[in-house]
Amino acid sequence: MAIKQRTKSLKARNSELADTFVQLNVLNGKDRVDEKFPSFNKKVADLGFVPFQPTKMEIFQMNVGKMCNQTCAHCHVDAGPDRKEIMTKETMEQCLEVLAKGDFHTVDLTGGAPEMNPHFRWFVEECSKLGLQIIDRCNLTIIVANKKYHDLPEFFAKHKVQVVSSLPYFSASRTDKQRGDGVFEDSIKALKMLNAVGYGVANSGLELNLVYNPTGAFLPGNQASLEQEFKRQLQRKYDIVFNQLYAITNLPISRFLEYLLDSGNYEDYMEKLVNAFNPATVQSVMCRNTISVGWDGFLYDCDFNQMLDLKVAAPKSQHISDFDAKALNDRTIILNQHCYGCTAGAGSSCGGEVV
Repeated sequence: MAIKQRTKSLKARNSELADTFVQLNVLNGKDRVDEKFPSFNKKVADLGFVPFQPTKMEIFQMNVGKMCNQTCAHCHVDAGPDRKEIMTKETMEQCLEVLAKGDFHTVDLTGGAPEMNPHFRWFVEECSKLGLQIIDRCNLTIIVANKKYHDLPEFFAKHKVQVVSSLPYFSASRTDKQRGDGVFEDSIKALKMLNAVGYGVANSGLELNLVYNPTGAFLPGNQASLEQEFKRQLQRKYDIVFNQLYAITNLPISRFLEYLLDSGNYEDYMEKLVNAFNPATVQSVMCRNTISVGWDGFLYDCDFNQMLDLKVAAPKSQHISDFDAKALNDRTIILNQHCYGCTAGAGSSCGGEVV
């Protein structure tokens, strides 16, 4: 069953699923947990991870706003043009104070479309001065959406920003089905613009990585095989090159959860995730070396916990203004049923497979 194309966010449609409490009730319904799907917390505890804690915080991921020029059918952020939540410059300055202390080597900027934050370029420049590796999770179409964004490839290149971009498939039909009409064509234009300044080109030092996530209620295929096929097809059809492909599993939250429920696929999909649970992935899931900062400055174990409003279990350090590295390194990571998505098969993180 195809994902129903939406033009508004859950919030704008006043969907009950816009409430994270409702989403968590779906994930933790008594008729599902234990009786049908074992508790993820128990799965991890049985492996000896008691408590489940970070290894070392190395990646500082920031959601700089939920505003986006697209309304993708699978979006776990529930981002879109109707979302007005944007990180303020004051909060960004607080983030810079933390980053300047040197505990993190990478700042990972996400959204929405992070480039739509009015302070985006200033923040990238400040992070560049600190010598940080900067990742921008760019949806590609923002580059061609408006002439004020047309110079983004040059800006990214100047600051050696690593560009990570979603491209569900190397065909228009499958891409547009997930991300909206015309997205594939605009994505190809943007990729050509990035290639023109050296992104994805061998020995350029400018890294361009693509993200694949399935368009339906199934798990991604082998990352290496997908990468090989994407590279072959994009170069053959469009003369486009890139560095790596990340295969990411869709987690059963927000708009993808809506799709699962509307299509009657929720229980089948959860069963796939549970049956594909791989103990070898637990050691390397992204919440162990990442801290996630919400647009309003609150702190989370990962981007997915952020979207479920599951703040870090460090009561005195739940906001960037109260950032305490020791307390956060000593915290217990909050787990829930959606975490099966990060541990299915070869695992899934913002950098693709984990094992």
